[in-house]
Amino acid sequence: MPKVLIIGAGGQIGSELTFKLKDIHGSENVVASDIGYHNLEVVNSGIFEIVDAQDYNSIKICVEKHNIDTIYLMAAMLSATGEKYPMKAWDLNMNSLFHVLNLAKDGFIKRIFWPSSIAVFGPTTPTENTPQHTIMEPTTVYGITKQVGERWCEYYHKKYDVDVRSIRYPGIISWKTMPGGGTTDYAVEIYHQAILDKHYDCFLSEHTELPMMFMDDAINATVNLMQAPAEQVKIRSSYNLGAISFTPLTISEEIKKHIPDFKITYSPDYRQQIADSWPKSIDDSAAREDWNWNHEFNLEKMTTEMLKQLGRKYQDSEINS
Repeated sequence: MPKVLIIGAGGQIGSELTFKLKDIHGSENVVASDIGYHNLEVVNSGIFEIVDAQDYNSIKICVEKHNIDTIYLMAAMLSATGEKYPMKAWDLNMNSLFHVLNLAKDGFIKRIFWPSSIAVFGPTTPTENTPQHTIMEPTTVYGITKQVGERWCEYYHKKYDVDVRSIRYPGIISWKTMPGGGTTDYAVEIYHQAILDKHYDCFLSEHTELPMMFMDDAINATVNLMQAPAEQVKIRSSYNLGAISFTPLTISEEIKKHIPDFKITYSPDYRQQIADSWPKSIDDSAAREDWNWNHEFNLEKMTTEMLKQLGRKYQDSEINS
């Protein structure tokens, strides 16, 4: 049974991935870690360590202490936050990747998962069914770090036979955790505000179409890629991953089927320029062919699940307050 370390386990994807991996491998074989104790649900769920993703020795000590052979590196500064703190984003996103790649190169671990993003694409990339291999000229610090990271992952695989695997995540939507400073965050916030206020003021324009994915699909894709035989993982930079694409207007109309008096307004801000540089839809045929990727949630099913779960969450919060 592999011993797994999740770095950045307190984040939006990292937290849900942690619980999924505990279900698969057993809680005793999964070590959650983060820079602090900010996600107590994760901290109290089993083995937890404080690990600084930018400190090679911090990671290495944890790896040796728990005999880790697989690392999921989920720590990162996302697109919108990265534009506010460009050098911090570069340092965190790049240093953490090099530390983990070098641990694998030197034989301390056997396998790595590192997430990339649709942010690797830019305004010169074809926006409809964006191909696996295409022009990449990202315009954000986050996108630049992910594009560079992809190149280093492929380099370490070819040069040092490092078993590193990666997915270009689209926007991720979850009811369990709040988003962490990304340009697609509106697609989570809108559900919360629909229940709380029946109104949402969106920071993107109504016709801004972006690729999105429900969290359950993103977690399943991650696990499926990591469980695939090495010979099936033919792309070692990062796989395109798609599921659904929609606009703020489209999602608001779907919400109105459940909450008829919901209203949306639009106040585009600096994130609009970021969104305009990204694809509208993704060609993920390589992932579907190589390791049988397939998504389960469409917009209708996702909206039903989001409103149901958030409704329960806020009702429970009122009862306990």
